[in-house]
Amino acid sequence: MLRRIDDWDPVYDNSSNIPNGDTWPAQWVEPARAFRAACESAGRARLGLSYGVGPRNRYDLFLPPGEPRGLAVYVHGGFWMHLDRSYWSHFAAGPLAHGFAVAMPEYTLCPENRISGITHEIGTAIAAAAVQIAGPILLAGHSAGGHLVSRMLCRDAPLDPAVQSRIAKVVSISGLHDLRPLCGTWRREALSLDADEAERESPVLLRPIEGARLSCWAGSMETSEFRRQNALLANIWLGLGAATECVVEPDRHHFDIIDGLLDPEHPLTRALVDLPRG
Repeated sequence: MLRRIDDWDPVYDNSSNIPNGDTWPAQWVEPARAFRAACESAGRARLGLSYGVGPRNRYDLFLPPGEPRGLAVYVHGGFWMHLDRSYWSHFAAGPLAHGFAVAMPEYTLCPENRISGITHEIGTAIAAAAVQIAGPILLAGHSAGGHLVSRMLCRDAPLDPAVQSRIAKVVSISGLHDLRPLCGTWRREALSLDADEAERESPVLLRPIEGARLSCWAGSMETSEFRRQNALLANIWLGLGAATECVVEPDRHHFDIIDGLLDPEHPLTRALVDLPRG
């Protein structure tokens, strides 16, 4: 049966497609605050570190007990337009339990910024955190953050080759990998998104670096577009030499899909931290 999408807004509107969807992101505020406070009390948090001159060019760094195995970076979503680093702190728990330091940056939001500008800010943030922590770099991002971490695996990513070569794994969670459909939504104006930038910033239209390892992870209860976007990048990059997987987690929607990062033994956390031997 042929299908066609005539109205792009509903398939990119997560809250209205989730029962009690309007209770997010508020559900994350208190757990994140309590986690930060506990890490700071234990001397295992460096909060508000600078990676640039802008007021939102800041990141929090959470440290495991002992010497870190490497660096994990979590990049938040919000359609490049909303939210900040304070909502997500507790999602560092899973990687921390495996001995990785976890950096959580925020960035200058649209419409003050453009998506291409955010891409460059995230590259700068990763480079700044990489100076602090040695070893392999793991990247995870949710929604728009999934787009941003996937961009770091592209050959034209705004990263020094020495930093990019340290990226051992990327996990894009409910990521947006093809920006062209967003030109048909109400967000186009707020994002200042035109056809040229949509093509330049879409990982599905770009080539991955040599040795790229990517997991695309989404929930079975997400909209058809988020599930399609999830499968799309894994499929295309597999054909371009990357090692990829596409996972659809049962009974998860766009917001609770990241809960797996709270549990050190959850398959989502394992997808991020389990590195190849040798």
